[in-house]
Amino acid sequence: MNASKVGVRLLKQQIDRLHSIGLAVGVLFFAASLTPSLLPRPAEIQGLLSGIALSAGYGLGVAGVWIWNYLQLPMAPDRVRSIVVRVALAMTSMMMVASLWRAAQWQNSIRSLMELDPLTTAHPPTVGCISIAIFALLLFIFRRIGGSIGFLSLKFQRFLQPRAARLISGIVCLWLIWAIANGVLIRFAMFVLDRSFQRLDAMIDDQSPMPTSDWQTGSQASLVDWRDLGNQGRQFVAGGPNAQDLERFFGQPCPPPIRVYVGLNSAESVEQRAQLALEELIRVGGFERSTLLLVTPTGTGWVDPASQDSVEYLHRGDLATVAVQYSYLNSPLTLLTDAEYGMQMAQALFEKIYGRWRALPKDTRPRFYLHGLSLGSFNSDLSFQLVDIIDDPFDGALWSGPPFLHKTWRQATRQRSGDSPAWLPEVRGGHVIRFMNQHGSYQKEGQPWSSFRIAFLQHPSDPIVFFEPESAWRRPQWMIGQRGPDVSPDLKWFPIVTMLQLAADMIVGTAPMGYGHSYAHRDYIAAWLGLTQPSGWSEDDLARLNLLFDQNTAGSTVAQ
Repeated sequence: MNASKVGVRLLKQQIDRLHSIGLAVGVLFFAASLTPSLLPRPAEIQGLLSGIALSAGYGLGVAGVWIWNYLQLPMAPDRVRSIVVRVALAMTSMMMVASLWRAAQWQNSIRSLMELDPLTTAHPPTVGCISIAIFALLLFIFRRIGGSIGFLSLKFQRFLQPRAARLISGIVCLWLIWAIANGVLIRFAMFVLDRSFQRLDAMIDDQSPMPTSDWQTGSQASLVDWRDLGNQGRQFVAGGPNAQDLERFFGQPCPPPIRVYVGLNSAESVEQRAQLALEELIRVGGFERSTLLLVTPTGTGWVDPASQDSVEYLHRGDLATVAVQYSYLNSPLTLLTDAEYGMQMAQALFEKIYGRWRALPKDTRPRFYLHGLSLGSFNSDLSFQLVDIIDDPFDGALWSGPPFLHKTWRQATRQRSGDSPAWLPEVRGGHVIRFMNQHGSYQKEGQPWSSFRIAFLQHPSDPIVFFEPESAWRRPQWMIGQRGPDVSPDLKWFPIVTMLQLAADMIVGTAPMGYGHSYAHRDYIAAWLGLTQPSGWSEDDLARLNLLFDQNTAGSTVAQ
């Protein structure tokens, strides 16, 4: 018997071992995974997602049959079961083909809202092949786990009842797998990633020259060494508009914006980095500007230039910004490994800056705001306690793309008025907290806003904001009633599958500027304008500012 015949025989054996009920449920999950979610998906990502959905459905179907048998519930006659299974497989197969045929149409329902070119095909062969490969891989892994559970069960049956032996062996085996993966594989992977990001962070960007002015962080006169700023810190300090850019736009002299940044290598401890940032901010005259901004970066230490450049133009350069890096890893990895550390850094920096600001005379100190994007907004929210500032609050905060774990965001969204959608809530008349997106604000004209203000900037299509584990078993609130303008009307809720879709959007999804988790300068201009209310801006001036940014690469800094 030649090798090809052996291969075909082995493949047939594996196919014959597939559970028919599990396969029927898996195909249903596969078909549902092809429907649209929040972000458009390329064929490779769709194949990965559909393979995981197929595996999840298969496992759920097999588990359901196992539980049924375990509880010794009544079974239909073999002939009836055979007919039902065949009909179910035929119907689900037809659904699978129909879903693949409609996949491009579903993806285009998102792409048209985000002004992307339509797809002519969703590449069904690519999606199908990747899905089957993922399913086969996961099936192999879980069958090996099942074999291990069976082996342990036989050992335990020497002194336990068979059912108890199977239950205990399953718990022990899964615990061992998790302990090994978490204690060895995950920690090793995190170690490798940390070192990789650390080397990347240490690379000096030739496009970011060392500052020459004494008032700039990283210069010869600075308390912070240029080499210790890290890649993100150097880009932040060297980027953005300078005095010449501002004078060219406004037609009159303007002060250069102050940007203070402390890298992870700039000092040994959280407390030392916070103190260094305060001393550097004092040295360069940050507290003498009319507006002070404390930015909490994302996991890698990145500060969004679309946000920073916008607020510096709106305040005509009369603004000082301070930020401190707390990790090398990107935000999802930081959330897994250094979440507590990021919160500690944000708290220490806020305590230093707020303490100094509060000690200044009220009539001479700058207006003071907080800002953070994504994980930065999460840590910024945790940087202070309301009870500590209630007698002398700072002016406000702009939190953009807040992750779904954001404490204040969750509370405000739950407390929204009944007639406002979950993707753009109105909270107690907008007296303190307001929400906005790229299409505007839900607030009505003339509604008063308190002196202490919190603003959330969020796109309805942002999966970082609207992912929730509970979507595995219940429909999210943002899917009920009126949809967000950039959310596909074809988006439907499916148990488990919707959660997998949103998780894929959150982890590997991408969107054009102004949608998803990509916030554009136009979004920030409107948000900063409403929150900080800089004077002297007419509609024509704002149009010129938007045009200035439009003439540059989408959402990038105006001056590099």
